[in-house]
Amino acid sequence: MQAELSIEEQVGLIRRGTAEIISETELAQKLETAKTEKRPLRIKLGLDPTAPDIHLGIAVVLRKLRQFQDLGHEVILIIGDFTATIGDPSGKSKTRPQLTAEEVKHNAKTYADQYCMILDEDKTRVVFNSEWLDEMSFADVIRLSAQTTVARILERDDFTNRLQDGASIGMHELLYPICQGYDSVVLEADVEMGGTDQKFNILMGRDLQRAYDQEPQVTLLMPLLVGLDGAEKMSKSLGNYVGIYEPAPEMYAKLMSIPDELMSTYFELATDVPLDEIRAFEVQLASGSVHPKTVKQRLAREIVTIYHDADAAQAAEAEFDRVHRDRQLPDDLPEVVIPASSLTDGKIWIAHLMQQAGFAQSSSDARRLVQQGGVRIDGDRITDPALEVSLQGEVILQVGKRRFAKLLV
Repeated sequence: MQAELSIEEQVGLIRRGTAEIISETELAQKLETAKTEKRPLRIKLGLDPTAPDIHLGIAVVLRKLRQFQDLGHEVILIIGDFTATIGDPSGKSKTRPQLTAEEVKHNAKTYADQYCMILDEDKTRVVFNSEWLDEMSFADVIRLSAQTTVARILERDDFTNRLQDGASIGMHELLYPICQGYDSVVLEADVEMGGTDQKFNILMGRDLQRAYDQEPQVTLLMPLLVGLDGAEKMSKSLGNYVGIYEPAPEMYAKLMSIPDELMSTYFELATDVPLDEIRAFEVQLASGSVHPKTVKQRLAREIVTIYHDADAAQAAEAEFDRVHRDRQLPDDLPEVVIPASSLTDGKIWIAHLMQQAGFAQSSSDARRLVQQGGVRIDGDRITDPALEVSLQGEVILQVGKRRFAKLLV
């Protein structure tokens, strides 16, 4: 149905949620050419498999790719098994660790398993850039590198900042954007997508395509989704993420924890709710005619429905209300067995208890959680980080709003 939209309507659909398109005029021309020649555009996205789990931040780009597919175009996912062994330094203040071949293979398999939750598998082509980069001779690399300059490479903000700070830059890092750009040449990409932190790399693809007498690809940049902490971009390493594979109750509960000011952004980037409806929410929130929780519940239901279904979203909401409004325990309360050898006279230090339950990474982490007032034993808030907990029978440990465990000796 979307394929029947006018070029102007297609551009408007693609524009939603984007941070920058270079350029809209070129995009409209490519869409017109595709319609005239009756061929799909080749939409490229590079995925360096440095993390094995797809979260909502990555899904922002994948959902935009799905829009292109619904318009009749082909998506090409490049699993950067070659470039991942380099480590993309984009947005980093230091060299990123290189991955082993085994890590790359494992992560790539995980991506392939998960992207079909969003993309149309029949309109998605998956390639590995080692297919062509591994075949290049040293002379090939020299000729490719000759298509740009050191000054051009050093225009990247992260490289400039590191030089100013006296931090080292590896020669292999300078080659990274050239490798990514050459991927576009090999695939003759019409459009390349990525986050705003990928702007330099994607523009390098345009430069190299011109050098190889190809029509330059359109650069389509998506904003970086801010994570649950409301401060940093969503990242698994920071723990502020919502995985698209997570159980519906956990996904719902996480989304209910986002700061109110992020709701509009999440609606626009992570749901299909019409923009005019989102703007109406903003007006209602500003006037106080609707409570933020009501809007956030709608947001959580929309997102959970996308990755599960409407019934799962309703059940997750009921579970959330039961636990947080009615102060009841979750139905699927996990059990954790505490070895008797860990107890002294039937007691165990609260920090060690939290570590053994998997709710704290260290004693200092556990102390911090207690001091913040986020720890309860059988519903009673714990305020003393030196507390020795008596374990007699079943004990319910709660950390934060979402983590519960039934402790058994």
